[in-house]
Amino acid sequence: MNKLTKVGCSALCGSLAAIASANAGTLSVVGGADLTFTSLGGDTTGQPVGMGSNVTFKGSGELDNGWTYDLAIANANGGAFSAANITIDMQGLGKLNFNQGNSGNGVSAFDDKMPTAWEEAWGAGLSGGVKLVMGSGNAQNVMYTSPTLGGTTITATYAHEYGVTDVADKSSKSGDNETGRSYDGTININPSLGTEILAGLNIFAGGSVMESRDNSTIEEDSYHGVGGITYDLGPVSLGVQVSGLYSGQDNLNASTEVYHTYKNNAFGVAFNVNDDLSVSYGEYKSRKAGYNNQNAQATGEAGRVVEVSSWQVAYTMGGASMRLADVQVDNNLWSAGDTRSATVVSLGLAF
Repeated sequence: MNKLTKVGCSALCGSLAAIASANAGTLSVVGGADLTFTSLGGDTTGQPVGMGSNVTFKGSGELDNGWTYDLAIANANGGAFSAANITIDMQGLGKLNFNQGNSGNGVSAFDDKMPTAWEEAWGAGLSGGVKLVMGSGNAQNVMYTSPTLGGTTITATYAHEYGVTDVADKSSKSGDNETGRSYDGTININPSLGTEILAGLNIFAGGSVMESRDNSTIEEDSYHGVGGITYDLGPVSLGVQVSGLYSGQDNLNASTEVYHTYKNNAFGVAFNVNDDLSVSYGEYKSRKAGYNNQNAQATGEAGRVVEVSSWQVAYTMGGASMRLADVQVDNNLWSAGDTRSATVVSLGLAF
């Protein structure tokens, strides 16, 4: 009897192990490191050598009905928590993404979609202080992505409390800011119509509104919008886009002089010399307009346009990438006549 009992337990444990193996998800780790050498023109360089590192934990699994789920937890420099998101793929019904911290949902995913060899023009050493559309991507949010039908994909993003920090499980959090809920909608269209010549064409647009709790005084609802086109034809990629944001600070009798509207335009062109080498040139221009102070409106202000331009080269050898960017900023940080430049050499290692 004892022997039979042991055999039965062994068989049962083996069955349970098989069931657990069939239903359990997987977890993997990916990461990378970056070394840069930066030389600033018109400013003190100081320590030119920089290092960045990142590690991302990725988990995935599948439900009995065929739906899949993915988890990504990112740790940036120094092992500090950076962002986390959970994606549920409902197959033909679309996807749901629950997002903390990575600013990749809603209109913020379209803040700068211009083709580039390495980074955005403003993201390669000097930002110049340009204004970017953010929308609900600047807060903990939920985004629904539709299935792609006829080359068209639509997203809808919602943040319940815009501006508060990320919330842990079994918790809630309110903010002392003046903003409430926010809503984003985006659309991306690839109107290939079955033709090869249009296969690389993408038309995108998006808008966002962030509610204000204080409409009777300085703050009104804030709005962000973006639209543009990218086109890939063989080794060449082209792109142009416009965007704008209205901060909601629109009280003419306010004591401070604050611009409430920003208008942006950008373009980029990239060329893949071969599978390993690419070059690009891009510009991003940000212009501020409108005062919330009636006295300042009459006098105007210089330095209302920040313009960033960047030449870039990237070369890949397996898991290593060499990048070079030459960046120039006119009217840096909205200061008239303040021209800055930077040359950045980067070595990226993936593992």
